[in-house]
Amino acid sequence: MDFTLNDEQIAIRDTCREFAEQEIKPRAEEMDATGQFPYDLVGKMGQLGLLGLPFPEEYGGAGADFLSYCLAIEEISRGDVSVGITMEAHTSLGATPFYLFGSEEQKQRYLLPLATGERLWAFGLTEAEAGSDSGGTRTRAVLKEDGQWHINGSKVFITNAGTNITGGVTITAVTGQRPDGRKEITNLIVPKGTPGYVIGNPYKKMGWKASDTRPLSFEECMVPEENILGKRGDGFKQFMQILDAGRVAIAALSVGLAQACLDEALSYARERKQFGKSISTYQAIQFKLADMDMEIELARLMYYKAAWLHMQGKPYRREASMAKLFASETAKRAADQAVQIHGGYGFMDEYPVSRYWRSVKINEIGEGTSEVQRMLIAKELGC
Repeated sequence: MDFTLNDEQIAIRDTCREFAEQEIKPRAEEMDATGQFPYDLVGKMGQLGLLGLPFPEEYGGAGADFLSYCLAIEEISRGDVSVGITMEAHTSLGATPFYLFGSEEQKQRYLLPLATGERLWAFGLTEAEAGSDSGGTRTRAVLKEDGQWHINGSKVFITNAGTNITGGVTITAVTGQRPDGRKEITNLIVPKGTPGYVIGNPYKKMGWKASDTRPLSFEECMVPEENILGKRGDGFKQFMQILDAGRVAIAALSVGLAQACLDEALSYARERKQFGKSISTYQAIQFKLADMDMEIELARLMYYKAAWLHMQGKPYRREASMAKLFASETAKRAADQAVQIHGGYGFMDEYPVSRYWRSVKINEIGEGTSEVQRMLIAKELGC
């Protein structure tokens, strides 16, 4: 086994680290306070090629490998997780389905502006009654004689759906019934501005405040028959494939946030004095920092392995679930200990660890809860 990053991977990691340190981190407190979407930062990420990292150059991407993309997500999230999730949701959930399942015409029309950062895209899967039970989708689409899909239903908690540069959303909808009696689920492309497609107001959230998250509704929303992404009835299989890779990216995001917690806790511990000396000299604090460092490194290695398996074309669902589960729970523990090390100051919003503590919980929920990850791992065990 060789854990050495190649020159391209190092260059991407270092570029993102510098960008996060110089451009994102100084803005993080302001973005959390105002909840304003950072259009300028997203634009700069597009110019750097970060929004199309894993896609071929012929489609406007950077042609980087999947691990490079995950390294970028980690470093951007280390600067601010709202910006990190904007990048991850756009690339993993918004753009990747076009690359994997889209026709050549769809790739040219949709993927090119997404890879260059000219447009953002959303993926509408979650519903009020179909969260962890993603197969419980109730949104329906009927292909009528006019050659249009008539869509009716709603989605919740959708990222990147309502920004000024959002191009549209790809949704899951029930389009019939399979021979085995299960729902036939198909992915449909719905451009922004389509009549009957209503984008709700942004949610008021505990964390990820600068990320755009909204409910969506469809009332006799009509799109052409050719707006199917992939094959009719393949929607469930497609989004399961998308979520496997997305979970590795979320693991990287969680590692970035956990690393930010350690960065702040270590810096504060060295400066803070109690009983006449730095609290970093006390074993109780040292052990907290050591545990944080250990768990972060283990989580990082787990997402490295899952990314490597993905790049090799090997099965990696188990490893993706392990990476997402362990990294998200590691980030929660890191945030908790970072606040504890800060003491009363950690409870104050002027310190970054307060923001980290509020933002970390969603990592155990989004793109598959911790309980769902344990279910998937148990299934891989043969349970």
